[in-house]
Amino acid sequence: MRSRFSLRPAKKERILALRNRPVRREEPLPDAEIHSEGFRHTREARRGALVEDYVELIADLIEDGNEARQVDIAARLGVAQPTVAKMLTRLCADGLVSRKPYRGVFLTEAGRKVAEESRIRHQTVEAFLRSLGVSAETARIDAEGIEHHVSAETLEAFRRAMITR
Repeated sequence: MRSRFSLRPAKKERILALRNRPVRREEPLPDAEIHSEGFRHTREARRGALVEDYVELIADLIEDGNEARQVDIAARLGVAQPTVAKMLTRLCADGLVSRKPYRGVFLTEAGRKVAEESRIRHQTVEAFLRSLGVSAETARIDAEGIEHHVSAETLEAFRRAMITR
């Protein structure tokens, strides 16, 4: 006897056939130069994502407790302190943070600007996802990844969509 939740064999076969059907492109393959632009954008976004995450977290820690320490950054990002030390050296070289012995890490003016832009993108993406009915926790987690890969045009479309809802 079949469970009341099991599918009839014919229906199950149709579902499996749809699932296994190859997905075809609706448009022809674009020119190589145009096609590579999307991949180039993604690679650049990945490189910048880690920098933005660190700078945004440092800004949040400073705002919350007036201090961003290497140990706190490591704990919040779930990485080892040597990993944070290496990134902080890079951020110092890029002019985004300064370090003061026994006092922690501070943002430069350039670092504050990057943190603010990143925070605005994050808030916009998270609010847009929430407006679609995504739970608060899932929207927060997903926004953390999406925020680095969204163009200014797409962010503006998100804002317009939220206004018209």
